Amino acid sequence: MTDAVIELDQVTFRWPGHAADTVAIDELHLKSGEHLFVRGASGSGKTTLLNLLAGIHTPTTGEVRLLGTNIGALSPSRRDRFRADRIGVVFQQFNLLPYLSVIENVLVSCSFSNRKRDRATSAGTVEETARHLLRSLRLSDDLHKAPVAKLSVGQQQRVAVARALIGGPEIIIADEPTSALDADNRNRFLDLLFQEVAAQGSTLIFVSHDPQLAERFDRVIELAEHDGQREPAT
Repeated sequence: MTDAVIELDQVTFRWPGHAADTVAIDELHLKSGEHLFVRGASGSGKTTLLNLLAGIHTPTTGEVRLLGTNIGALSPSRRDRFRADRIGVVFQQFNLLPYLSVIENVLVSCSFSNRKRDRATSAGTVEETARHLLRSLRLSDDLHKAPVAKLSVGQQQRVAVARALIGGPEIIIADEPTSALDADNRNRFLDLLFQEVAAQGSTLIFVSHDPQLAERFDRVIELAEHDGQREPAT
């Protein structure tokens, strides 16, 4: 029996036709509430690693176990369900829906997962939970019904975090969410992210090419680029 939330054992991933592995990790175990910083240059396999953790890709060899489940052994539809129920993602470009309001963007997560909806309504309505998250992330009530496209980059970033956190997913994946921010705004954002992740006890995987952020995390791994390893363009 293990208390690890995330377990990677002898995991490799190699794109078809490539001579080298894009990802090769002998062992990685993360417990509930740990914060992992994944650093690496462009082409080092950061995005591929995130896709393995999210069940979008399956490993070429080895096992990726999340919450005790070998997600590579699941069917594609069950991997999609697992991801919707147990993982929250903050994308680099936020991936907000411009035709929806701030609060509607946050609620999108619950429309794909009954589990998240049930957890979000444990202390009230799902909309009340969304509003509480937005307030915690310093987005005032007068912005909740505003079109998300009208918000600043920093405000949109906080909406993306609220969408990832609602419903209490055990795992939060953040894919270079600070790349467009200056140092002051980056640090303020990290303070808010850590505060909210800690409040619900989630395990955080944060990917960035910026080495200055590493000192703020419990654990750090670095992915190195090797000849023949570059990820396909997406």
